[in-house]
Amino acid sequence: MAKLSVNDLDLQGKRVLTRVDYNVPMAEQDGAMVINDDTRIRATLPTLKVMIEKGAKIILATHLGRPKGVRVDSMSL
Repeated sequence: MAKLSVNDLDLQGKRVLTRVDYNVPMAEQDGAMVINDDTRIRATLPTLKVMIEKGAKIILATHLGRPKGVRVDSMSL
């Protein structure tokens, strides 16, 4: 059985829950958190654009890892 892609689906008017890996490296700069490398975010854009063009309403689900295993409220989504 062939694997379906977003191009094969009728998404018009549908809500699509999309799990993305936006666990990107961040650092504090001038009192604000700044993304150091947005490669993972940029990699998802073609898929998200296709879903939008097909009329989908996108719901993104992601997380940021815990630095050194400790919760840091300033880095919380």
